[in-house]
Formats: sequence, structure tokens, C-alpha cells
Amino acid sequence: MTRFLSEIIDFNEYRPFSFLSGEFSSSFSNIEISGLAFDSRFVSPGNLFFALDGTHTSGNFFISQAIDSGACCVVFQDKIDEESALKIKQSLKRAGKDIPFIHVQSSRFFMAPVSASFYDYPSKKLAVIGVTGTEGKSSTVSFIWQFLRLCGKKAGFISTVQYSIGGDAVANPEHTTTPEAPVIQKYLYQMAENGCEYAVIETSSHGLSEKLNRTGCIDFDCGVFMNVTLEHLEFHGSFEQYRMDKANLFRKLDENNHEKTILGKKVSVPSFGVVNLEDESAPYFIAATKQPVLGFTTGGKGGKFACGEGDALPPVPKGIPYVMGRNIASASYGLSFSMTEPNLVDRFSKPVESPVIHVKAGVSGAFNAYNIMASILVVSRLTSTPLEVLAEKACQLVPVKGRMTVIDKGQDFEVIVDYAHTPSSFETIFPPLRHRCAHKIISVFGSGGERDTKKRPLQGKVAAKFSDIVILTDEDPRKENSMDILKQIEKGALEEGKKEGENLFLIPSRQKAIRYAFKMASKGDIVLLLGKSHENSIIYEDGPHPYDEISEAEKALCEMQSL
Repeated sequence: MTRFLSEIIDFNEYRPFSFLSGEFSSSFSNIEISGLAFDSRFVSPGNLFFALDGTHTSGNFFISQAIDSGACCVVFQDKIDEESALKIKQSLKRAGKDIPFIHVQSSRFFMAPVSASFYDYPSKKLAVIGVTGTEGKSSTVSFIWQFLRLCGKKAGFISTVQYSIGGDAVANPEHTTTPEAPVIQKYLYQMAENGCEYAVIETSSHGLSEKLNRTGCIDFDCGVFMNVTLEHLEFHGSFEQYRMDKANLFRKLDENNHEKTILGKKVSVPSFGVVNLEDESAPYFIAATKQPVLGFTTGGKGGKFACGEGDALPPVPKGIPYVMGRNIASASYGLSFSMTEPNLVDRFSKPVESPVIHVKAGVSGAFNAYNIMASILVVSRLTSTPLEVLAEKACQLVPVKGRMTVIDKGQDFEVIVDYAHTPSSFETIFPPLRHRCAHKIISVFGSGGERDTKKRPLQGKVAAKFSDIVILTDEDPRKENSMDILKQIEKGALEEGKKEGENLFLIPSRQKAIRYAFKMASKGDIVLLLGKSHENSIIYEDGPHPYDEISEAEKALCEMQSL
């Protein structure tokens, strides 16, 4: 598709100018834009290029490279330095043409409205569900998408692990949870073009932050809040800002009238929120929107409270309809629980006894009771499908790759791969496993470099509390020293009584760490490989190195059996 520049940029507000003369030209309005790019390595002829600042480099440094690759318009911020300006003039001379430059306060923020305009505001043609939370986002997004399809609805989704633009799910090759605005708007456009009615988006705190504005100009109809705990403070600066950025999802529910044109028909999409009532921030998210809010809880039986960990649960806010999960039973092969509506009333607002709805799913992990209940509430409200009908379909759910994935190559101990990489996610997955494991738990994990450092000793402390053996290893060290990161995690493990060389080991090489864990495992033990999950690389100082946790674990197990 192509669009004229004047169709996607308001020339009254932004005046494109010639870099060579510094003057505005009316001829710029007729320039055809064939696509949007924000990485100079992937610019194609006819693209509008956004020069984005990186962690260590100004985006203006890459403008000349973009022009050499055929960019026909440039959006930039800040002042262009003399060296970059000289390179730009040389590139324009080689191209033999002048192109418009647009100066804005933030190139990254500006991408959202331009991208939405270029793709003709696709979120106005879909019922859009956003899912946010420190943990549980990817699984909940997948389950909502699967339930929609099981109800005969055509839907797409975007998540950390996979995405779909209307067909089957395919692997997401990037580490980014919520893509940059041009990517997410393109996916939404493709979903609408492919006949989708619904789009489910994993909305990270970065994606919801007004600084990055990745989800800007998206008309959300439903917001789902799973939880919020200590994470990404290197970006947000404080827990309060982190929570505030996440709550932008619920604020966005008030920004549109939810009158949409889906499959060519004008429809009114119900607007509402869904919250995890066990999280202390639930009232904060409820207050962030004027739309109705539904809740879900397990009474603490699906997470860290299952084994008596943590303080008392916060009370359920008054006036919030909610579902309660009970009798949660989880094993490596699946999960079962019952679900009721404690404050169910009839049309006269009189209390009525809630029927008990039984749920069986082929996904493991007691915490998935939260993800499944949230998904059932969303789909029930959007499609007017009874809760019990959706509960019957739960047996058809397929687990997300790298989320409590069991690796079985005939060994006599259990191997589980999971994405857990925060203290709170450790507190969620460890207690139920500790409860059912009569033998050793051996955990293998690390912590990302150039990211929040406060969580590192907390990771070590929680893992050491529930694990018999802790093995610390690399998880995207980036430009930090691997051993320095492991030493910071080790502090928390030492506080819990672990001793290095006895039941605490620091092995930077992830491949070696996995093999050491398997060597130490005996019959009936559980080996937990945490943090890398679905990701396809480990990022070191010189960049990403190809890596697949599940494949590496399978390879190591096969090597053991061949000895």
C-alpha cells in the first residue's frame, strides 16, 4: 500500500522542509510513502524513516544510511550534529533528489499517530483487548485468542511468544513484548484485512508508557490487569510510575466511544475491565477507568498463598462482580478447578446461589487458574457466551511454549522450562512445586543485564528458600559482566543459608549450567530452567547469540542417555 505524505501528516501542524534549503515545498505533499521504518538497516525505497534515539546512540546518526537505502522522508528530533549533517548532504547528493525532513519533539512518540493514519486506523475496525501485568500476560493473551477461536470467532493476537494476523499462531522472533507503533499498527491492519473481528494485544509497561507511546492511537475496548510487582525500574524509575504506566491501559478504555465498523458493519463493542482481585493494586486499576470492571480470584489458592506464603489477601472491593476459583489441582499433565460467582444476583438484584462450574485444562501450573478465569470472563462478556460453555472448552487449550513446558526424554526426573524471571513470578511458581515435590528441586536461572538490579538478590532469596540446589547462570548479560550479575543474585541465596560449592553454584555458561543440573538430579527431582523460555538468543556484549532453551535441554538429556 502507498499513501501520500499529506494524507498521514498534518501540514498545518508540521511543516516538512528541505534539508538543503531549509524551506517548505508544497510538492512534498505529493510524495508517496510505501511504508514506515524505524531501523535504518531495514529501510526500503519509498519508506518514511523515523530516526529514533537508542540507549547509547542518537538516531540522527543513521539518517544518511536510511537515505542511501531509499528513504523518501525523515522524521527526527533534537539538533543534527555537524558530522551527521555532512553525511546527510552527501547521501542526498548521491540520491540525486531532495526529500522532506520533519522535526518533532519525540520521533518515537510521533510514530503512533503517523502509523495509525498510514494504516487507516485499524483498531476502529476490530474489538481490541489489551492484557497487562508483570506476569501472566502471554498465557492470558493466548487463552483469550484460543477461546475466541473455539467460539467460532476470527481473531488475531500479538504477544511476546507468538502472534497471529488471523491464521495459526507463529513464533515471534523478537524479544520485545509490545512492538513499536508501526509494527503493531501493521499487524492490526492485516488482521482487519484478513477478516478478523477481534485483536488481543499483550501490552507491556513499556508499550503503555507515554514516553514510548507504542500503543498510542489504539482504541482498546477491554483491559485485563493480571498483577504488578517489582520490575523494569531501570526504565520507569519507581514502582509508582511503573504501575501508573500499566494503568494507562484502563485509562484508554475511556478514550473512544466503542462504536466500530467490524467486517463492514457498524457495531457497539462492550467496554470493560477485568482485574485480579488478589493483587493489592486492583483498586488502583479499577479507579483508572469509568467503565464497568469484573474481577477474578482463587482466594489465594493458585499462587504463593497456596502454601501459606505471604500476608492475608486484600478484601474484594464492593460492587465488583467476580468469579472465584476453588479446589485447584495441578500436575505436570494439567490443571483442574471449580469456578463460582459468589455475588450473583437475579434481575431484581436479589442474591441467588451460584452454580459450580468445573474447569479442566491441559495446561500445568496452579497459577494458570488465574489466566484461564480472566480469559473466560473476557470472552464471555465480549461474545455473550455463558461461562459454563467456555469452561467446557478449556480442555482444548494449548499451553504457550516455554510456560511450564515439561521436557520428557525418558529421564527419571522432571524438567520444566518457564519464563519466570522476577521475584514475584518465583513466588508464584515455586510454592506449588515445593508442595508436590518430595525430592530435590534444582533451579537454574540468572538475571538480565542493563536492567533492574534491585530484583537480583530477591530472586536469589526466593529461589534459595524453595530450592534444594541453586545454579546461577547467564540470562542476557548484555554489556554487564556476567559474574558481577551472578554475585548480586548470590547475595540473596546466601542470606537463605545456601553455601557456594555445596548447594549454590555460579556457572555463567547456560549450556554448562543445564548439564550440571541434570548431572545432579536424581529420581523424582524437579529441575527448573527459568528465564529464557521461548527466546531465541542470549544477548552478550557483542550482540545476540542463537540459543533455544527447550532444544538445549532436550539435547543435554539425549547426551546423558547416550553415555
